[in-house]
Amino acid sequence: MSNKPSTWELYTLAEGSQKISVKPDTKIPNAATFIIEKEDHTLACILRNSILKNPKVIFCGYKVPHPLESKFLIKIQTNGEISPETLLLYEIKKLVEVIKSLSNSFSVELESNR
Repeated sequence: MSNKPSTWELYTLAEGSQKISVKPDTKIPNAATFIIEKEDHTLACILRNSILKNPKVIFCGYKVPHPLESKFLIKIQTNGEISPETLLLYEIKKLVEVIKSLSNSFSVELESNR
């Protein structure tokens, strides 16, 4: 017997649940914590690294609250020129474009080697 959740529970969002929720920070200006469900260190690290490259970011860090929970918390503080919510959305869209480009490059290379 194990307390490890089933594999499908780690990546399937329950009906009525939100993928991302936001908790504005009341003590730090221009900061918010985002809870991202059904994801792990892989996305958290990539997202954090991308966000930290933005010159409008003062701080960005993430943590996984528990190894058996499939979620992470990412905290973003900006310099005030842009809200943390807008910045997160921008960086997610940018990462999607990078992944599409990588996929296209991979497909072209794969086809040329056939």
